[in-house]
Amino acid sequence: MHVLLTRPLEDSIELIKRFKDRGITVSHLPLIKINRINYPKPNSSEYKTIVFTSSNAVRNLDTKVFDKNISCFCVGDATEKTAKQKGFHNTFSAGGSAKNLKELILQNLEKRTEKILYISGELVSYDLDKDLSKEGLNVQRLINYSVSHIKDLSSDFLSELKKKIPDIVYIYSQNSAVSFLNLIKKYELDDYWMKTNLMCIGEKSSSVLNELKWKKIFLFNPGEEEYLLYKI
Repeated sequence: MHVLLTRPLEDSIELIKRFKDRGITVSHLPLIKINRINYPKPNSSEYKTIVFTSSNAVRNLDTKVFDKNISCFCVGDATEKTAKQKGFHNTFSAGGSAKNLKELILQNLEKRTEKILYISGELVSYDLDKDLSKEGLNVQRLINYSVSHIKDLSSDFLSELKKKIPDIVYIYSQNSAVSFLNLIKKYELDDYWMKTNLMCIGEKSSSVLNELKWKKIFLFNPGEEEYLLYKI
């Protein structure tokens, strides 16, 4: 079996190892580049709750100034793991769903009057801060990174890809889906995927790539990559 992983290497390296240990051929094509944004430094003492909707939000935050016992809500297990690596102790994971994250916060917030710091990238698929504000919560959003699209493939990668098209492609965001589609169009690879299973996080990601002919399309949450091997 041959799989294509499309997250940046720091987010993929453990999964690459696990797949290879199972005898699976792995290709790696990061589809987006993460760019740190200079942001106004928050007064960390004002917040009893912090929210992260991606591992990149954690990585691009100066966490040294925060009390590591602060309530730390994370969109999924990978984000929670990154937060723990940065020293946060009191963490909660929503299992990969931003809408579940909203409910998790509402269920576990000690005081609704507490100020919440929500850390995210420039573009989000779900306006978590607006939905929490509608619930009467005091939320400040801080944007600390942006995403740019990968626009070119190396000649070596393109040659190897054409020789052996993956059985599975994993797409992790709408931004990544747009990058992938643009690369396919640029290098005229539209008709190569009819025997490939597409695995997408969320319907917005899959809808971007619906115009291509795939064997099957599956939706999944982060952490389910290995489980999906049994579904094809």
